[in-house]
Amino acid sequence: MYAPTNRTRLRRLPERGSYDTDTVHAILDEGFVCHVGFVLDGHPFVIPTGYARVGETLYLHGSTGSRLGLRPDMDICVTVTLLDGLVLARSAFHHSMNYRSVVVLGRTRRVTDPAEKDAALSALVEHIAPGRSQAVRGGTAKEVAATVVLALPLEEVSAKIRTGPPKDEDEDYELPIWAGLLPLGLTAGTPEPDPLLTRDVPVPDHVSGWHRPTPPKE
Repeated sequence: MYAPTNRTRLRRLPERGSYDTDTVHAILDEGFVCHVGFVLDGHPFVIPTGYARVGETLYLHGSTGSRLGLRPDMDICVTVTLLDGLVLARSAFHHSMNYRSVVVLGRTRRVTDPAEKDAALSALVEHIAPGRSQAVRGGTAKEVAATVVLALPLEEVSAKIRTGPPKDEDEDYELPIWAGLLPLGLTAGTPEPDPLLTRDVPVPDHVSGWHRPTPPKE
């Protein structure tokens, strides 16, 4: 369980909040893109990037020439949001979305230890497609040097979740207007081989069998 802080304690609709470790981990493990917010030279930036969770550390991936990569040891805010459905109410005011989200606050640490950086890069690939890191060529010294990995401890963390049907005003429930949920999900299509791929290379199991992690049942 993560201890709420003044920065992570939910103020609006706190009943949707969660500081449960397993809940936070499950959302982070199911997502693929995070948005990193920070202030640089007095200007706010929000940058989407890949990430991976290893235990209680979130690893962020980027270029050594990026704004984020050039300034490690910086206070940031990382958000991950999973959209599960559209909530269609009887009134315009009560339309919403079902979602699961995580906010992480903290200070980045540039990963310089070769072993930790190698493990983090493998975790980033595994997060995209489990089994992939063992099937591909590893990074060259030049590629690794051009890649920055930032570590962010999972210490100041909160999750926020909305589930269920729309919540209309009592007097609106009798209106002859359709209301309900439109579920949304991420599914994989048929793998499309690279046009330059040698014809006799089969589709590996970790590609043909790829699926988004199954969220835990409520």
